[in-house]
Amino acid sequence: MTILIEQPADLVGEKEIISDTNELVLDGGFFMPKMESECGFEAPEINSYGHSFRDYDAESERQKSVEEFYRLQHISQTCEYVKRMREEYGKLDKIKMSIWECCELLNNVVDDSDPDLDEPQIEHLLQTAEAIRKDYPNEDWLHLTGLIHDLGKILLLPEFGELPQWAVVGDTFPLGCAFDESIVHHKLQYFEDNPDSKNPAYTTKNGIYQEGCGLENVVMSWGHDDYMYLVAKANRTTLPSAALFIIRYHSFYPLHKAGAYTQLMNEEDVENLKWLNIFNKYDLYSKSKVRVDVEKVKPYYLSLIEKYFPDKLRW
Repeated sequence: MTILIEQPADLVGEKEIISDTNELVLDGGFFMPKMESECGFEAPEINSYGHSFRDYDAESERQKSVEEFYRLQHISQTCEYVKRMREEYGKLDKIKMSIWECCELLNNVVDDSDPDLDEPQIEHLLQTAEAIRKDYPNEDWLHLTGLIHDLGKILLLPEFGELPQWAVVGDTFPLGCAFDESIVHHKLQYFEDNPDSKNPAYTTKNGIYQEGCGLENVVMSWGHDDYMYLVAKANRTTLPSAALFIIRYHSFYPLHKAGAYTQLMNEEDVENLKWLNIFNKYDLYSKSKVRVDVEKVKPYYLSLIEKYFPDKLRW
């Protein structure tokens, strides 16, 4: 099944505004600030802790744990490690379950790398999906992508090997080439203790890659992004390539925030990056302490799951 999607245009869609308040209400009962612009969702300036989003230097109760997370990640993510993880988890022999069953499992997961939120992950999934749904009502594949993009975080759970946080969450980056300065906490020089930093083949700008080789051929740090990409692809999802690109690279902030590593992209990557840049705003800025009415939105997302995925998936 081939799905054709139009290139991203300006944000579209009408907001449902409560006239005597300063909020808009999404279908799941999820409130978002009303902005002056009528062009769709706009990013708030502060997170639920009162700091700027992705401010890794802000003093907060999350700061020390987030910094320790990135120390371990930068030291431990190597080409050899990723190869072993992809071989092991690419077997997809852990369990068979539906997409929604996996969503419910995320009630048991909190992301230690996130300085903006410490709520169970299913809240973030629905907040992201509902925000996208309001602005892009006709792009149902993008709504579903919002729902499932973080499902790979189940790797933190015992039944999936209970991998350490540094091997599951956090920003991702290429291996097999130089670590770009745009990678979060690069200035703390944790990468100096990464074994790959001692391999001359991996320390140049392009490393083992050719310019324009395509991100599909680049070894990315292992985590929930790559795992969910493997799951979706192996289970023959009919989601478009842009959705798979979003799933695999939504944590690749050096690319879509700083513009690093673009020399490795091919033409398809360039087109898909347009959708990822749109998605990123909803992924990052829809985080909130306000709850979504799960039961109200569940029938809609179940219909999308049925459209794009088999009933049971191998994980």
